[in-house]
This record gives sequence, structure tokens and C-alpha cells, in this order.
Amino acid sequence: MSCLLEMRGIVKEYPGVRALKGVDFDLNPAEVHAIAGENGAGKSTLIKILGGACRRNAGSIRIDGVEVDIDTPRSAEKCGISIIYQEFNLIRSLSVAENIFLGREPRRGVFLDKKKLNEEARAILDRLQVPLDIEERIGTLSVAQQQMVEIAHAISINARIMVMDEPSATLTGHELENLFHLIALLKAQGTGIVYISHRLEEIIRIADRVTVLRDGAHIITRTRNEYNRELLIKDMVGRELKDEFPSRTRVTGTELLRVDNLSRRGVLEAISFSLNYGEILGITGLVGSGRTELLRAIFGADRIDRGTVMIEGKTVRIRSPRNAIRNGIALAVEDRKLQGLVLGMSVSDNITLASLNAVNRFGFIDKKKACAAAALQIERLRIKTTGMLQRVGSLSGGNQQKVVLAKWLSARSKILLLDEPTRGIDVGAKQEIYLLINTLAAEGMGIIMVSSELPEVLGMSDRIFVMRGGALRAQFTRGEATQEKIMECAAN
Repeated sequence: MSCLLEMRGIVKEYPGVRALKGVDFDLNPAEVHAIAGENGAGKSTLIKILGGACRRNAGSIRIDGVEVDIDTPRSAEKCGISIIYQEFNLIRSLSVAENIFLGREPRRGVFLDKKKLNEEARAILDRLQVPLDIEERIGTLSVAQQQMVEIAHAISINARIMVMDEPSATLTGHELENLFHLIALLKAQGTGIVYISHRLEEIIRIADRVTVLRDGAHIITRTRNEYNRELLIKDMVGRELKDEFPSRTRVTGTELLRVDNLSRRGVLEAISFSLNYGEILGITGLVGSGRTELLRAIFGADRIDRGTVMIEGKTVRIRSPRNAIRNGIALAVEDRKLQGLVLGMSVSDNITLASLNAVNRFGFIDKKKACAAAALQIERLRIKTTGMLQRVGSLSGGNQQKVVLAKWLSARSKILLLDEPTRGIDVGAKQEIYLLINTLAAEGMGIIMVSSELPEVLGMSDRIFVMRGGALRAQFTRGEATQEKIMECAAN
């Protein structure tokens, strides 16, 4: 089979940093070639070069054996390359059809040819077997549906090389199966797909080959019959990673939190449960099942219609996040970059955001106190930083998540609500987060962990709840739960 894409000796240097060290990568027609590696391995830099978002310092790119110069996203598009980033490039106020042909709308003279636009958009969606209303506004679609529009846009430019960057980060269940079905269709039509994901199960399931990058260097490329999960992890981190979900002594105390009949019309349906000191309670379910909404309701971020929350046997009224924080409740949100951190602020300022009362003096921030509080958490959580004044936006995903946790530890929280705590974090950093969660539970903190990754839920939780349609539909002990049982409850 002739090679569709060849990248040879790709070098990218930034001041003081060599992000890519002569990386080789190739892609065949009708192939899924995954790129795996920890955060900072060079995956994003490599695809930015392929997509024309940044220039390489050395190396060559060939398509169908012909060397090409890709210096802008437009030139990449002309070469038949489409990059589907984790953050979609869609305009929410425009229709599905308008987004598919954005910037290349068919015209009749100076006017938009709406009939032709809709016909061509419908033809592409039919080809992909995607049942979407072409006149629907993007802002009304689910994340999974928006992703399908991005893929349809790539098809509309006749992309032969499609790069998918963390395409499944917010998908679960049938949405994930739809994505895999679409990938199979694209392969059958001859499209070459570069697939990047932190979810190793997906890579093992759909990739024909896997290339591992580490510290900006090409480590190895293996074919489907040459790799398994353990070998892939070893290639990524450079060592065997034993006990991916570290064991702990599971000793829980008395009741810490009780939720009774928590309801919100159309969102949450009479939810009741308890959480003990030192317990990790896992909550899973499909996207839209109400998992995130439950955590937000407990934290006071969303109103409730009825229901009570009790902490240590006493009923508390939580009408806002401020009330929740005062009662020792913390929420580590799913989107840490948008809602959990202030990326332009320093590590120190982010750590003390939720505990300003403890570091102020006469109404002003006491910098000495703030730095001391931040330094304590940086050391305790082993946050890798050049210093507490480093911008938090420049940290890796794993270290950003540690800063989020440090913020709540600094606020002396006793109930920790975790929403997708390892989303977008590589396998090595995940284990550090798991160890930290176990440590907090061992110290007596009560933890509720929402996760779409079933191995994570099974590996970390003392009890597991399954949500569907805004209600708790099933409960399992650690010993009872299996992926099959959970998925059956989540879907039916």
C-alpha cells in the first residue's frame, strides 16, 4: 500500500525547549494510526505542524510521495488535511449546513445559494449516515452532534487525512459507538485517520498502528497484533506502571453527608443517598444522565425545587457555592480550564482563591500568608512548577488538576465533589491523581467522584451509583460491580 502521509525528522524548537526531536510519522490510506504519549510528549505540537498552525524548524512532509510546504491552516486544507480539535471551530448561531461549508458557501452571483448549500450538506450527512437537521442551529446540538458536524466539514473539503484530537473526551455509551461506526465508514472510503486519545481502551480497540512519543521523541511504532494495554503504558511512561488503580485500606467512618429527595424539575428526580467519612462514592451514567447536575445542586451552583442536605447530622441550607464552601463542600469541575482555574493568574493565587479569608489582613491579601499557604500545598501535592508565581495556564493537565485540589485543601474542605477528575490527563499523571484521592480518603475526607471511564469508577470506588434520566437507578458495592452490569443499568 502506498503511503498517504510521511513526516520525517520533524523538529520544533521554542526558546529553551526542543518540543520535537526529529520525529518520524506516517499514515496509509484507510488506516487509523494513533499517537499516544503523556502530556508534554509532543503530540499536540506534531499535529499543529501538520495542520499548519505552527512552523517546523526542520524535517519534511510528503503527501502521496510529493513534498509539501504546510505553513498555514489554509495550505493544510488544500493538501486534504483536516484537524478536528477538542475545542470545536463552529459558529453556534449558524445552521448545520452553514457550518459544514463555512467560508466556502455555494453562491449564485453575489448571493448565497441556500438550496444548493442544503442539498450538498444533506448529501454529506447521508454519506456519513448522520441523521441531523441541516437547518438546526449549532448552539442547540449536543457535543456528540457538533462533533459529527466537524467531521462533515472535513468531508466537504475532500479531506483524505483526518486528525481527531481527543474526540471521545466528552462522549459515553452509544455516542462513542456512533463515533467508532463513523470512523469505520471513513476508513472504508479510504480516509487516513490520525487518532489521539488518553483513553487506552479506545486506542487498542480501533487503531491499526500506534506511535508512542515521549519527551518530544519517537519511541516506537507497533501494529495492532504487537501491542496491549500494559505494553502501551510501559512505552508511554518509560517503565512498568504497576497498580494503575492503587490499592488502599478501605476503612470508612460515620455518616458525613446525607442527601434526601433532591429534585429539580426535568433535571433531577428525588435523589437520596449518604456518604461516610473516608468513603469514595463513584457515580457514572451516560452523558445527560444528570451526574454533573447532581454535583452542582449539592454545591449550590444550581437551584433545587425540593430536598434536603445534611452534614454531620445537621440540615444545612445551601443556596450558593459560598454557602457550600462555608459548610466544607468543594467542587472540582469537569472543565478545569474554564471554571476551575484562572489561567492567567499564578499558581499561588489560584490555590488561595477559595480561602481568601484565611490570608487577608485588614481587607488586603497578606502575600506572606498566601505564599506560605500555597507553598504548603505545592509540596504536599508535589505540583511540578518553576515556582508559585508561574502562570497556572502553562502547567500540564495533571498539575493543573493538582492546583484545583490544592485550592480546596487550602479551604479545609471535608466533602470533595469530583467531576471527571482525570479528563484529558495522561496515564502517568492519572496514577498520581488516584494516589492523591486515596490519601484524602484515608485522611477522612468524603469523596463523590463522577466519571465516564468505567475502569476508573471500578478501580477507585467503595460504592457505585448509576444514573439515568436524572435519577439514581442502581447501586453496587465494589465487589458486585462489573462494566456489563453498569452499562446495562445506564442504558436501559
